[in-house]
Amino acid sequence: QVQLVESGGGLVQPGGSLRLSCVASGSAVSDYVMAWYRQTLGKERELVAVIVPSGRTNYADSARGRFTISTDNAKNIVYLQMNSLKPEDTAVYYCKAGSKHWGQGTQVTVSS
Repeated sequence: QVQLVESGGGLVQPGGSLRLSCVASGSAVSDYVMAWYRQTLGKERELVAVIVPSGRTNYADSARGRFTISTDNAKNIVYLQMNSLKPEDTAVYYCKAGSKHWGQGTQVTVSS
């Protein structure tokens, strides 16, 4: 059973950058399809980025070109590098392993 802990969220101005981290324990991130989701109040959780064990990645249209998902298998961490942030990126960001393992989330607020 994998446990996930996210960190790296915070308050950033529009145009700024943040890097989210998802530390996994109990299992290797390389054993799972790993993903980042986000959710705002009153909306469904939406997929932001995904990385499969082969290293192939895919992104939501809203994230493509600005966000990068990556893994450090030696440290068992999944990252989400977010650049050129916009106010509409404000959300709680969640890490997911496989089909059912979620972290607790980290708040990202983009505001001037």
